[in-house]
Amino acid sequence: MQALTESDEELIREASALLLRVHDPAFHRVAVAARGVSGTIYPGLSIATPRVKICAESSAIANARMAGEEAIETIVSVGLDEKNSPVVINPCGVCREVVPKFAPALRVIVDTSGELAVASSEELLPMPWVRARHYDD
Repeated sequence: MQALTESDEELIREASALLLRVHDPAFHRVAVAARGVSGTIYPGLSIATPRVKICAESSAIANARMAGEEAIETIVSVGLDEKNSPVVINPCGVCREVVPKFAPALRVIVDTSGELAVASSEELLPMPWVRARHYDD
């Protein structure tokens, strides 16, 4: 784990501001800020319906890819605590699998029992899911 940098703090502020602006417990509970290798920050927002849930991390990656970003360097996810204050939250299991596929050298800002730090993809998901057999269609 690594300590946070000023640009990591900037990502947390960006994601927090987005979530405070659009939070809706029925539709948007998580916001993300992802910094591309170019330095550009891409927002992401969770989308939920009664049947479908799309993670904020996926929408940030999609925004970056649509803009032509080569890769994501650092990403942070935020949610609201019981007092409706933004806090860093850790990516779900699906995002721990998906995000590194689009950002192999990814830095993830995480909450380690109340302290913020930066984890690598390997630290986030030390034993990724693998298929027993690959099927080619």
